[in-house]
Amino acid sequence: MIKASKVSSNDNIAILLEDISKGEVCEYGAGNKQKANQDIPFGHKIALIDINTGEDIIKYGHIIGYATQPIKQGDLVHNHNIRSDRGRMKKERPVE
Repeated sequence: MIKASKVSSNDNIAILLEDISKGEVCEYGAGNKQKANQDIPFGHKIALIDINTGEDIIKYGHIIGYATQPIKQGDLVHNHNIRSDRGRMKKERPVE
């Protein structure tokens, strides 16, 4: 089975430890599983829950940015649908 890494119980994404194809299932943690909605390469992030526009993306227990559009559980999480908070204050986030 494809493996993924979820470090913190607060994480809403996992990091793939190998490539995954659309429809394949990855396992993270103690028997938790997530089906991929599209092909996702090694080292990229997969959403473990639905994430709404403006909601935090949490990796390794830390906020790394926010969703710029709705992200469905099982989707690739990458620079096409998130924006980093580095150098910005949360109040500067766009409201949609």
